[in-house]
Amino acid sequence: MKTIGLIGGMSWESTREYYRILNEEVRNRLGDPHSCKCILYSVDFAEIEELQHRGAWEELTSRMISIAVKLESAGAEMLLICTNTMHAMADRVQASIKIPLIHIADTVAEEIKNRGMRKVGLLGTRFTMEQDFYRLRLKEKSGIDVIIPDKDDREHVHSIIYKELIAGIIKKKSKDIYLKVIQKLVSNGAEGVILGCTEIPLLITGVDTDIPLFDTTLLHARKAVGLALKKE
Repeated sequence: MKTIGLIGGMSWESTREYYRILNEEVRNRLGDPHSCKCILYSVDFAEIEELQHRGAWEELTSRMISIAVKLESAGAEMLLICTNTMHAMADRVQASIKIPLIHIADTVAEEIKNRGMRKVGLLGTRFTMEQDFYRLRLKEKSGIDVIIPDKDDREHVHSIIYKELIAGIIKKKSKDIYLKVIQKLVSNGAEGVILGCTEIPLLITGVDTDIPLFDTTLLHARKAVGLALKKE
């Protein structure tokens, strides 16, 4: 079994889910008492959030590269950035290390294609929804068209993430808002919807709607386990 390096803490609420899923997947595939070999570097999210909203992406990139190098030096054999938004600098992080970085958008694209879909909606932070790094990668690498909510809905989705979900606060009102936004995306042609923030599955799951949802946390963690257990 290979050792998985995790850049977490963005937020720790979703990183906890990564740790749970990784260990459950290893146990399910290998049986008790197996568990995942991993190394976690957890950041102070207050610092990351402040830099994100200030638009200090170069500083954020430098920090992610520094952490990735430390995890590689510590013995990690592959890398997960445990958040969608910070994949904005994934290519530069990958260029700075020798171990593979498992890109969360590539993982979800694989599942979307497996389900035969070509057009999906995307929910996430404002940065993930509005910047090109996520949508463009899905389009250019996998031929998947991505639509996003309108401006007001993007603000609602973003605000709920940063004011509630990163603190583990779950509100029915917020769930209802998300479900309405998801329905609008489907009305605009989405065949399914990417839960493109690792906190969103804390609020919305497949039991809440018949619309196909892509849980990026679950897909990312499962992909890593598959690669960690793959025989050379």
